[in-house]
Amino acid sequence: MTRTTPDRARAGDADAFGELTEPYRRELLLHCYRILGSLTDAEDVLQETMIAAWRGLGGFEGRASIRGWLYRIATNQCLNTLRAHRRRIPTEPVPPFQPPQPSRRGEVPWLQPYPDTLLDQTPDTTPDPEARYQMREAVELAFVTALQRMPPRQAATLVLRDVLGFSAAEVAVMLATTPTAVKGTLQRARAALQAHRGTGRPAPAPGSATEHELVRSFADAFVAADLDRLLGLLTDDAWLSMPPATHEYHGRPAIAEFLRASWAYRDTRQLHLIPARANTQPALAVYTTGPDGGTAHPAGLVVLTLAGHRIGAITRFHTDHLLPRFGLPDILAGSGH
Repeated sequence: MTRTTPDRARAGDADAFGELTEPYRRELLLHCYRILGSLTDAEDVLQETMIAAWRGLGGFEGRASIRGWLYRIATNQCLNTLRAHRRRIPTEPVPPFQPPQPSRRGEVPWLQPYPDTLLDQTPDTTPDPEARYQMREAVELAFVTALQRMPPRQAATLVLRDVLGFSAAEVAVMLATTPTAVKGTLQRARAALQAHRGTGRPAPAPGSATEHELVRSFADAFVAADLDRLLGLLTDDAWLSMPPATHEYHGRPAIAEFLRASWAYRDTRQLHLIPARANTQPALAVYTTGPDGGTAHPAGLVVLTLAGHRIGAITRFHTDHLLPRFGLPDILAGSGH
């Protein structure tokens, strides 16, 4: 009698285990990223999830789907990571110039961008009718940031129910609680999400002429240090943030004050921008050279949150080591970039 793939995997067949779990790796990585807010941590936790699944496969009785079983393991690995404070949160960088007083200090200790190239390889499964969010909206920076502000079990409950569409009974099993407790936690999470995200204005469609023109205009103004032109692209309530730095600037006057200080430090350095996409949003990789126009080195990834026909948020990530994950070079050699 021919044994099934799960039977062969339980018998220690590594190839069978790969067949069983490989279809879910990309979506599990995205799931871990949503809860942790960090691609680096998500990749580590995904590996821990697969190790735990391999070791625990003998106890898998098939009462849940393989997908649901893997999500249970991944979710609890994420919660354990947050509970044990095992995250590699970097020291807040010290700016090379004196920044103005921030509008506020950010509440999220660590946030990284997520490459759209990884999203392209993630199946967009049709969720349960109860799910409220499609994949694109549920990976945007505003959504992921709001999740990081919640207690971890609230965030996990919201993702499992409203993004992935698991039933309350399934989530209760995953989190070792009751459907009634899941309902209460979900209500609190939904209220917190709404409070943190606000209403907002819809972004133009990805790849649309409106998006292209906004990004091009921002890039031109940013390279030219044309403050008036750049400010004219922003909404009145725009935010500027720079993870892992905690200082954030709200509104055009505050953003203008910060950019003046930053651009004064830039001085004669030449700037080069390369288009990218992160969290389904337009992004620009920043490279800087000296006045001789030699090799350009990375200086962050700027992700733009568009709101209608303007820019509602500028997030400049200081995570240069992640640029290759976006298909971007470590350096730009020569002067003719």
